[in-house]
Amino acid sequence: MSDADFPTTDYRNQTMRVVIIDDTPVNLALMQALVARVENCESRTFADPQEGLAHCMSTQPDLLIVDYMMPGLDGIELIRRFRAEPDNQDVPILMVTAAHEKEVRYQALEGGATDFLSKPIDKNEFIPRARNMLRLRQHALMLANRADELADAVRRATADIHERERETVTRLAKAAEFRDPETGSHIHRMAHFSAMIGRELGLDHATCDMLLAAAPMHDVGKLGTPDAILLKPGRLTPDEFEIMKRHASIGHEILKDSASPVLRMAAEIALTHHEKFDGSGYPGGLAGEGIPLIGRIVAVADVFDALTSARPYKRAWTLEDARGFLEQGRGAHFDPACVDVFLAQWDAVLAIRARFQD
Repeated sequence: MSDADFPTTDYRNQTMRVVIIDDTPVNLALMQALVARVENCESRTFADPQEGLAHCMSTQPDLLIVDYMMPGLDGIELIRRFRAEPDNQDVPILMVTAAHEKEVRYQALEGGATDFLSKPIDKNEFIPRARNMLRLRQHALMLANRADELADAVRRATADIHERERETVTRLAKAAEFRDPETGSHIHRMAHFSAMIGRELGLDHATCDMLLAAAPMHDVGKLGTPDAILLKPGRLTPDEFEIMKRHASIGHEILKDSASPVLRMAAEIALTHHEKFDGSGYPGGLAGEGIPLIGRIVAVADVFDALTSARPYKRAWTLEDARGFLEQGRGAHFDPACVDVFLAQWDAVLAIRARFQD
């Protein structure tokens, strides 16, 4: 990306707002006349420091000029209150003091003054200092605007990367689907079931969103399963089942070591979604919390939808029978917590099934 991709607002021709606060009318009139000689400026004057501060807090100036000696609220305290608002940290402030008031200047610097004007006001000093302060303000505004534009560009680029990741995941899942009698609706249903379980278990939004994108990849390893086994209408022999089981490891090999967090999660899902809570699953014989949580989640989502979906080699189970299978497998095949939250969200389960029908 080049600088030309991020057009930055030019503040040099923008009208700059100057606020002058001084309890002496003659000084106010003089400074307002001098500000008028600075290009692209408009000014507001206040003899009452409280009123002037209230205006500055509601309408941020580009330059604040304030006298030190004022009744009720001196210039140092006014500056402190103005600077207390975080958005006012970059507004330049000129304080008007007598040249010999060094202690006042030290306190004003501590309070947040940017520079000083000496009394009596000298136009040859006032105009260059005001112009310099306004240039500082213009550059600060341009930098802030540039930062916002860059941050927005990063957000757009990140969103584009995530969209491409999702497209990759979807296309790979569809490639596996062409070789498997399972339907595209199955991968949508089980992905939404998985994200729902994750949310109910307290996973954050970003993780659930990634789970929704990664779960469809759970059986991508079936790309490496021979058709004679994958499409066999009858029951597999023990030897054939051993070959079928390899799809978990094959899927992991296809997806692992990716720079994409979604594909890395998909690799873990592919490897672990056939593990069982009691350790009798495959390929690693993992048990309990030794199985990654996303694998335990997808196991429930995948099995339930597979049971309730018709295949060339079987009829679809009824919802009641599939629910009973989850309950019977609670603590053996399945993580009890995953089963519990899935069944507790039965209305949501039915809504997902209605939304993604075969």
